[in-house]
Amino acid sequence: MMGRIHSKRAGAAILAGLALALASPVAAAPSAPKAAPPAAQASAAFVPQAPIVMLKDLDSGAILFSRGADQRFAPASMTKVMTAYVVLDLIKAGRLARDTKFTVGEAEWKKWRAGRGGSSMFLAPGEKVSVDDLLKGLITVSGNDAAAVLAVGIDGSEKDFVKRMNDMASSLGMKSSRFGTPSGWPDGGVTKVSAADLVTLADRLIRDHPQGYARYFAIPSLQHGKSPDGKPIVQANRNPILGRFDGADGLKTGHTSEAGYCFLGSAKRDGRRLVMVVAGMASEKARRDEATRLMDWGFAQAPQRGRAGGR
Repeated sequence: MMGRIHSKRAGAAILAGLALALASPVAAAPSAPKAAPPAAQASAAFVPQAPIVMLKDLDSGAILFSRGADQRFAPASMTKVMTAYVVLDLIKAGRLARDTKFTVGEAEWKKWRAGRGGSSMFLAPGEKVSVDDLLKGLITVSGNDAAAVLAVGIDGSEKDFVKRMNDMASSLGMKSSRFGTPSGWPDGGVTKVSAADLVTLADRLIRDHPQGYARYFAIPSLQHGKSPDGKPIVQANRNPILGRFDGADGLKTGHTSEAGYCFLGSAKRDGRRLVMVVAGMASEKARRDEATRLMDWGFAQAPQRGRAGGR
């Protein structure tokens, strides 16, 4: 009996002690440290479809992806970015004005008129066109006629203007590039560039001529010239991601049977700018899809410095 009484008293004492301990903040057992959140998983590696691909973060300088970036290839109408850089540089130096007008020569019109000379802004022989409008036609609708009129108007001939282009390429450090025309029209293999050089060119154009870049490289469409029935000709910008990809604002497409479907593009999101090249695609759709995939992947990567990715 006494054993049971002592047992009951001991049990009551234990329960009382537990209640007191739970009520006291000093006696509370320390909580276990919270588990650190799992580290963010690295984005899946980009698997390219294009034989030549390059993606650079201009703000950090990081090469996010590179495949065949030093391989020389025909750039087709991406050449016009160099033509635009030369013209913008002359404007910046005060040696050329945007409102200067050049006359469309008969020879240039015959050589590059629509239906014979590839892409055209539909210039007419004898027409006087401002440098400003020619730059819009050069970039927005890839006008070969615009490239020729700018070249002849500035230097008297396409040949002399091309020399200026090559001198500029050398000064920009484009070691793998050589230009034979201001338009990128097939020239027997003279015009060759590398993706690395095109990214350098885009980088310098955006940094050296920010106002010119903003003015000419994101125009949705261009109206210039008239059709045979007298209606205004309106052509959409050929940039495959402009208006389809958030932040896209340049630069230039290219296509010939030799070059395939190519694109030098740029986009800016949340203060971060990427520049990309895809080259050698088999169709417009393949080019657009590859460019979009690459940009999506690039912006998903954390900002970094140095080289990363690629193969």
